[in-house]
Amino acid sequence: MKPAANRIKARFAALKKAGKKAFVAYISAGDPHLDATVEIAVALDGAGVDVLELGVPFSDPMADGVAIQASYERALKAGATPGGVIEAVRRIRLRSQMPILLFTYLNPVLAYGAEAFARDAAAAGVDGVLLLDLPPEQDPAMLKTFQDAGLATICLSAPTTLPARRRFLMKRSRGFLYYICRLGVTGERVDLPADLAERVAELKAVADLPVCIGFGISTPEQAAAAARCGDGAIVGSHFVRLIEANATDPELAAIVARRAGELAAAVHAV
Repeated sequence: MKPAANRIKARFAALKKAGKKAFVAYISAGDPHLDATVEIAVALDGAGVDVLELGVPFSDPMADGVAIQASYERALKAGATPGGVIEAVRRIRLRSQMPILLFTYLNPVLAYGAEAFARDAAAAGVDGVLLLDLPPEQDPAMLKTFQDAGLATICLSAPTTLPARRRFLMKRSRGFLYYICRLGVTGERVDLPADLAERVAELKAVADLPVCIGFGISTPEQAAAAARCGDGAIVGSHFVRLIEANATDPELAAIVARRAGELAAAVHAV
């Protein structure tokens, strides 16, 4: 298997060549159960999702809003574990080559063992890792562990990030940089920040790395507006709520894919 980071890099290169922006979708792995996660992931690939973020369930997701917190509780009750999520990726890889990023916290990684987590994730076909609660400067060795395994390390930047740290984050990120476009936790919002384009331009001036925008995006119009400001739009809580509302429907994967198709089309049309 090729080094995992290649899928993310290749997808953004292909999109850039085609003059298109990326649509990134987030779902909580294991909600309502891991079998459903596999089916939803494959359906999202067919719907035009460029990169899939899989949230690894954790009992104290401090960066996430109510919707994702509740989804993690459901996933944990259903028996989801970091190892189970990695195995789900292995199953997805039998049917899809869509880039996959694990969205997780430090505790599950440490409990698993960082080197083992990186090794097993890469072997299963994971392309990158985003550690929400580990500033990269706090443990450079952790980033190196993931990068040595062939995993892209996605860093986070926020509206309050100072210029020197913006440069640092853009240089340390691999694959793309995740721009948190508003303060607070994840969750759907009615509008985007008025200064979004200006903030993203500041990041883009530092390094030639794709910048994808997330936190609060839930409609095709918002996704398109975000994509116009950067290199892609990320939608998460909206899908989590949709999955919760249709968890027992046998057409769950198709329902999520239809909505993803609408959002992806809006982004790709920018």
